Amino acid sequence: MTRTEELMEMTGEVVQGTEVFADFEQRCQKVLEQANALIQSAPDWVTFYQEVLGVKGVVRRSFPSKEQLAAFKKTEAYDKIQWMLCQLRIRSNYAHLRKESTKVITVRLPKTLHAALLTEAREKATSVNKLCISKLLQFIDEDLVPPSHPEEEEYEKTDHEAGL
Repeated sequence: MTRTEELMEMTGEVVQGTEVFADFEQRCQKVLEQANALIQSAPDWVTFYQEVLGVKGVVRRSFPSKEQLAAFKKTEAYDKIQWMLCQLRIRSNYAHLRKESTKVITVRLPKTLHAALLTEAREKATSVNKLCISKLLQFIDEDLVPPSHPEEEEYEKTDHEAGL
């Protein structure tokens, strides 16, 4: 299967020639153009993320289905947008913290995974916090997220009640 056929199949739409792919390509180009226009205004990385990749951002509006979003994540346009976001984070002076409040989350993870995060952060000469934020900024295939177990839901309920 060619790359074009793979992307067309992932859009979940009926294909008539290359019309769907052309539409997909046009949407990719439009999203990239909007990201380029936004980056010209020198936003902080949080604003860029919200407007481009966030829940109400241009990417999710342009690719509303899981299949379309998964296909977009495999494009050069997505890679370029991720690079832009990374560049904004590099030059960040934490001005975004004054614009938007931050939240703290508690994540339960095995000691071995924690050790792996510490090692990876050290290898990348960054903090565990920045590494985790970088990982959280990536879209993930829904099929790779296991469902919650009842005991996890009880922990989450307790955390919520405690204001965490």
